[in-house]
Amino acid sequence: MALIAFAIPLLPGKTADWRKWVEELNGPRREEFIESRRRAGVRERTFLQPSPMGDLVIVTVEGDDPGQAFGQMMSARDAFSTWFAERAREFHGDIPAPTTEAPPAELVLDTDEMARQPK
Repeated sequence: MALIAFAIPLLPGKTADWRKWVEELNGPRREEFIESRRRAGVRERTFLQPSPMGDLVIVTVEGDDPGQAFGQMMSARDAFSTWFAERAREFHGDIPAPTTEAPPAELVLDTDEMARQPK
């Protein structure tokens, strides 16, 4: 499994509304959200990171080809995916694809890999 991680700034003043959106994704729209990630073949985890520069959303996408899956999810045209992309733009503005328009995050430390190294 491959993993990508990226941070997306929240637009100023959008954190409370973003939290309500996440509640919706964890509540009434949870099955649609999970199914969209299943179709793309990935597991997604999202974190909210407050910072002095503003709140950041940290996303990890794990699967066989998470970069391709991210592009697939953001360009899908089914009702849920269209709604999701529109809402994401409300909170983040334009979102660059993490593997094409923005430099990817560099994995610099992984305890799982360290545990596999011979002693």
